[in-house]
Amino acid sequence: MSDTSRERSEDFLKIAGQFKLGALVTEQSHPVTANLSSVARRDIAAALDLLFQADDDVVKKFREFAASGRAEKIAATVLAAVKNGGRIFFTGCGSTGRLSIQLDSIWRDFWQKKNEHQKKKNLPVPATDDFEDRTFSVMAGGDYALIKSVEGFEDFTKFGEKQINDLGVSAKDVVFAITEGGETSFVIGTAWAGVTAGAKVYFVYNNPDEILCEHVQRSREIIQDTRIEKINLTTGPMAITGSTRMQATSIQLCVMTTILEIVCRELIGTSAKNVATEFLGALEEGHATLRSPEFLAQLAKLVALEEKVYRAGFQNNYHANHLGIDVLTDTTERSPTYCTPPFRKFDDAKAAESWAYLFVPNDWTDSAWKNILKRKPRCVEWDREEVMLLVGEEKLERTLEIIAKISSTELTRFKVGINGLRYRQQGVGDSAVAIISRKDDAEPLVKQLEKAVAAKSKAGQIYFGHKATAASAAQIEQRIPGCVSVFVPLPEKLFLLDGVTRVIVKLVMNALSTCTMVRLGRVLGNFMVWVVPSNLKLIDRATRYINKLTGLEYEAANELLFEIIEYVEPRMKSDQAYPPVVGMAVLRARESVSNPEAERRLKDNPLH
Repeated sequence: MSDTSRERSEDFLKIAGQFKLGALVTEQSHPVTANLSSVARRDIAAALDLLFQADDDVVKKFREFAASGRAEKIAATVLAAVKNGGRIFFTGCGSTGRLSIQLDSIWRDFWQKKNEHQKKKNLPVPATDDFEDRTFSVMAGGDYALIKSVEGFEDFTKFGEKQINDLGVSAKDVVFAITEGGETSFVIGTAWAGVTAGAKVYFVYNNPDEILCEHVQRSREIIQDTRIEKINLTTGPMAITGSTRMQATSIQLCVMTTILEIVCRELIGTSAKNVATEFLGALEEGHATLRSPEFLAQLAKLVALEEKVYRAGFQNNYHANHLGIDVLTDTTERSPTYCTPPFRKFDDAKAAESWAYLFVPNDWTDSAWKNILKRKPRCVEWDREEVMLLVGEEKLERTLEIIAKISSTELTRFKVGINGLRYRQQGVGDSAVAIISRKDDAEPLVKQLEKAVAAKSKAGQIYFGHKATAASAAQIEQRIPGCVSVFVPLPEKLFLLDGVTRVIVKLVMNALSTCTMVRLGRVLGNFMVWVVPSNLKLIDRATRYINKLTGLEYEAANELLFEIIEYVEPRMKSDQAYPPVVGMAVLRARESVSNPEAERRLKDNPLH
């Protein structure tokens, strides 16, 4: 063990009390999926059913929320703020950061479409109708973090305070500070900034108050502050232990889109009665469909297709339009969860090729990003003096180095428009999958499947539509030779923001990506043993996994973790492929082998 790795472990252990989160419900193992990896090896459809069974926790919690009447009360507060010229801020990091961007995109998309409809009918759009610009997302690391986690940002309260203050949060506004665990420093910083500005602040989280208050001081302080209204959405453990991109953000998406649906209906003068009850009924119907044997069999075929592609070292391209933000969220979240190569910049020849990528049918990158976000990208662009005030001289240069890598210019190096396809040309062994909404003009997406098949690649589609659109999905399947087709019948009930559809899309994409990664050996039982320890919370999680799987004491497990991090870090920082740090630690502890030998053994025989 080098002096550097030992010092890094010692530095972490000095503050580990603030980040030891093993007591949280969201960090526990879900009993339904305890044997997920062994089930998935035998029967893909059965494994998918376990994942959707775990999602029943989401339905149960939303049933409770709908019955409470809180959706209407919260919406009334938001509506009053908007009518008074106020804005709505959604803040988060990691999964909830991507959720905050998605909520902003959903809201903006509705008002953009509404105004376009008015113009097409030659109806006036009131000059005062600027509702499209009333929402703002505040993600740790800015919009760049939608693609890739930004080192260190979520660990600092001051960073959250600055990002939301830079947008001018005021007493007129409403802030939804969203954190799955209820302990994220960045999000807590945005909440305190909102309180200081006089805004109405809601703290949205997924762990019991008593556990958070007992174990995490920063959580206790915010939960016990009477100026902040709490929205506790505890659903229980995650289907993949600690992976809050699953049920935690699913229930948050349900609740937030319900609240925004009520606000939008009130603003356009449409009845907002019984929205939560109607949402619940549609959610129950949609979730039941996902557990039907017919649907599970269809999705299992797509899991098998993607597994075959990735296992053989080839790549998959997703093509989406209306659901671009939804697909992007799931695709990028695979990297920190399962240590897959993140999206690669078009001109970065040193980085590993991304297993999966997203393209939307805009010709150029600028318009493609605007299509996804429904606005221009907004990245962190702090200068030296601003950073100095935040971190001091000791961490100044390192923080400036990070910020230089997450600018708007850097974001546009991810070419997600059609012009980016030249850098991911497909051929034998690759695949292309279209994610189609009933609201899409499917033709541009289908043409990309045709091009992929012409290049000898495999093709698939997931079509989200009402039963009346099943014929359209069938026509695409017939048109594309060998297309693996999944039709997801949506509930007939319509919502302005299409919230139930967004939730169903999330559940399906989560299950598809999770089951595929489980089949590839990146999960042991229901533990994500390929987790990337990219922040303090994940360092704690990786340490706990090593402790559980090897019997090492926490301190010894952490020392071993940092020794292995030092070994893989050069590859980690340059986006090259590298072995799982937790898996290597388990082999090191069990077999008393070196890092290179542990890496070789894992490559030949992954942990099961």
